[in-house]
Amino acid sequence: MGTEVYRWRLSSELKSDLEREARLRKTSASAVLNLAVPDWLKQSTVNVGEDVEQRRLHEAASNCFGTFAGRNSRRAETGRQAILQRLRQGRRRFRVLPATRP
Repeated sequence: MGTEVYRWRLSSELKSDLEREARLRKTSASAVLNLAVPDWLKQSTVNVGEDVEQRRLHEAASNCFGTFAGRNSRRAETGRQAILQRLRQGRRRFRVLPATRP
């Protein structure tokens, strides 16, 4: 058995579930936790890798963030049409400025 003590607050529903599982297994609640936590930690480690991948994808996409250059004061009203027109004309006329970061 472990020698470290760790305390935290549980909802009454979670505490009841934990105690019920301990009774079914004819063991203590701490023994149930000692069985469950290592499995959860293994699963959680997989999610960390997914987070790293998500950060990598976000960083790659951030190179595409920016603003359109121009002097059209009605751009908010006509933006959709302007983008579609530029896409139809091809990429050579599509100028994107890098995003400013605070």
